[in-house]
Amino acid sequence: MPNILERTVRELAVDVPGATRVFEELGIDYCCGGGRSLVDACFAAGISLEQATAALEAGKERYSREGDGSWQSRSLTDLIEHIVRRHHEYTKSELQRLDQLSTKVVSVHGQNHPELNELRERFLELRNDLLPHMMKEERVLFPYIEQLEAATKAGRPAPSPLFGTARNPIMMMIREHDGAGELLRELRTASRDYVVPDDGCVSYRALYDALRELEQDLHQHIHLENNILFPRTVALEGAIH
Repeated sequence: MPNILERTVRELAVDVPGATRVFEELGIDYCCGGGRSLVDACFAAGISLEQATAALEAGKERYSREGDGSWQSRSLTDLIEHIVRRHHEYTKSELQRLDQLSTKVVSVHGQNHPELNELRERFLELRNDLLPHMMKEERVLFPYIEQLEAATKAGRPAPSPLFGTARNPIMMMIREHDGAGELLRELRTASRDYVVPDDGCVSYRALYDALRELEQDLHQHIHLENNILFPRTVALEGAIH
């Protein structure tokens, strides 16, 4: 894999088929921490560069038909629709289900496993952050991006949003993504990497499985926004002005 030491995790996640799956397996942050080099990312994850490069090479073969390269050429409107339908709708549904499930598990097992109380608190923080975050994207930022793209294609002047430039809400969204990423790490720590104790019931296991799946989906969700949608939007806005 040429020049891998010169490329960021973000660039690899976008360009290399299966890279996001490999990074997920290795515990490498490719969404909020995508701007770091692979060397630095490996150090943070406690793995060797050789292990990571070998896994990426194997992933290229295994997931040759996957990757996010197509989102670099498809319309921003298509990407937004994908994010909303695939990730926003899933997240909203899972947050509601996990609220009920975590309440149940804490009521049954919280006395013997006090870490569940901390996990519940971190989950509520995550839920309370994500719901208004997605609403702001769907009602404010995403419609502007779609209008910007439509104006560009039609040769019309760019819309003039109240927030001045897309960079302003994008910076806010990225900060909120960073906060969500930190809460995901705290959830994983509180759950001891989602290892169910010996006395855990079916609901306990279902809770940890669902939180793990939510974590993986949010990583992909944030990656598509931070590493593809937002940079393309800033470039498009800069080109039209």
